[in-house]
Amino acid sequence: MRRLITSGLVSVDGVHGDPQDWAGEYSDEEAGEQWLALLLESDAMLMGRNTYELFSRFWSDPVGPYLTRIHELPKYVFSSTLKKADWNNSTIVSGDAASAVRELKEQGDGHLIVYGLGQLSQSLLEHGLVDEMQLIVNPVVLGSGTPLFRPGKRANLRLASVAQRRNGVVTLSYVPA
Repeated sequence: MRRLITSGLVSVDGVHGDPQDWAGEYSDEEAGEQWLALLLESDAMLMGRNTYELFSRFWSDPVGPYLTRIHELPKYVFSSTLKKADWNNSTIVSGDAASAVRELKEQGDGHLIVYGLGQLSQSLLEHGLVDEMQLIVNPVVLGSGTPLFRPGKRANLRLASVAQRRNGVVTLSYVPA
């Protein structure tokens, strides 16, 4: 059975939106190695429309092992408004996300990975479908931006691991309590 892992960049003050504007200086070789290792253990990616549009625009021409792996992986795009997904191995899922993810979890043995901590991740967490949540905390205070969570249901978590990179980025991995 597949495990569902959400992984997202967040600032110290809890902002997760638009990491391409603020997290680049912390995306070093060590981060690339960690992210590639997770992708190699995964056999599909899940994403919402916003993440799909951003990733497909920036990463549709793979250069290097990390982007090549993302390009090769099956990608399930959860959206009720997106009509076409041209990026390699992309499938639009327009129905109930929780039901679709339950089915996807039964279909393989590699991880399902969700990059970003937006509406899709929060919805899957609220439905008890997230097996691990990785918060990659970057040592920057932004002062404004999209907060990590919108109002929703409570989800109790237990800290499973902490990893610090040389540049001060800390990955906090949580599992359901």
